[in-house]
Amino acid sequence: MVKAPKHLRPSDLRAVTQLATQATRGVTRIAEGVHQSVWNTMGISGRATELTGGLTGFVYRTVHDVTELVGEGLQAAFAKLEPLLGSLVDAPPETPEREAVLAALNGVMGDRLAANHNPLAMPMTLRYAGKALQWTAMPPMPGATGKVLVLIHGLCMNDLQWHSHAEDGTPVDHGSVLAAALGYTPVYVRYNTGLHTSENGHLFSQQLEQLVAHWPVPVSEITVVAHSMGGLVTRSALHSARAGGSRRWPGLLKNIVFLGTPHHGAPLERAGNLVDLVLGSTPFTRPFARLGQLRSAGITDLRYGHVLDTDWQGHDRFRHKPDARTPLPLPEGIACFTVAATVAGARSALAERLVGDGLVPLDSALGRHDDPERTLVFAKPSQWVVYRVNHLELLSSPLVSQKLVEWLTPGH
Repeated sequence: MVKAPKHLRPSDLRAVTQLATQATRGVTRIAEGVHQSVWNTMGISGRATELTGGLTGFVYRTVHDVTELVGEGLQAAFAKLEPLLGSLVDAPPETPEREAVLAALNGVMGDRLAANHNPLAMPMTLRYAGKALQWTAMPPMPGATGKVLVLIHGLCMNDLQWHSHAEDGTPVDHGSVLAAALGYTPVYVRYNTGLHTSENGHLFSQQLEQLVAHWPVPVSEITVVAHSMGGLVTRSALHSARAGGSRRWPGLLKNIVFLGTPHHGAPLERAGNLVDLVLGSTPFTRPFARLGQLRSAGITDLRYGHVLDTDWQGHDRFRHKPDARTPLPLPEGIACFTVAATVAGARSALAERLVGDGLVPLDSALGRHDDPERTLVFAKPSQWVVYRVNHLELLSSPLVSQKLVEWLTPGH
């Protein structure tokens, strides 16, 4: 029996070949752009270059064509080999390390992976007890209750990253705490965070509808706990479902808890957009702006916190421009809670606390905005700031778990 590296799968050969082909073509385009910029600074126009630099143009075209030809040939060959290789390897279906790498890759360029049908692109799935739910063949779920807790992660993450361990090694996470305290059955979302937020919103709505239709007992309540980007996806999904008018799950949704959600965007993506602007300002650096523009649609949606199709459709997502989102208030008839974290202490200066959790400022996580139309109005008892906690620690902080139990206890 051939022993394969435990993190690799036969389909990875085809997937990596596709990525390598695209990378080679991208680097070639950058080199060609720099070459053209040099010609232009010498006073030779693009048209003249075509006439006098025929050999140079031929070389670049040849590199593009050969790269594409070789890439397609290798992908076809590896596709035929996959069944054979699959019968030879003895590897586990997934490992936390592999899933973490795939989640990061999908977050950075998941839209491109999906568009090119790359095997590394993550489909959206709901997962119970560590396995993806198959709606046509539901697994035995003897402990399932009608109270469903859905936990959805943020950018570049996956469902496994909700889990941590207590000092005695016992697995613990918000889902298990709420299951023990309030009788919820936790279900975890895994999805491609590189897609547009609203695209994932549509997919999330469809998955929740399937959950209601196939859950082994009648669903009496759905509560969503959403980390970071997952909160934007949840708001988008609810808007999509209500706009369509044919979904049952919105009527069962009782609570949404947002953990560090960038309702009004994150500074790091706005900084990335400024880098695009700077790189595009001179002929010599303009070709390198393509490197910054490799980042996914999901990342650029975090500039201002896009949740609707109209926020990005028909727009150049890399263009530097002010916030033009359509305001979307919190949903009526659903209890909405928000947790904002800050790495500063409670007694720190206000400026330090407002910096937030290292990725999301306090104002963005609390829904506050200078424009009253964009402000998300959370009731005062439904807002909470946790100190000396960073963005990722919100996923498993015991303090956050305690607050969730307090908020979600009936009649609290």
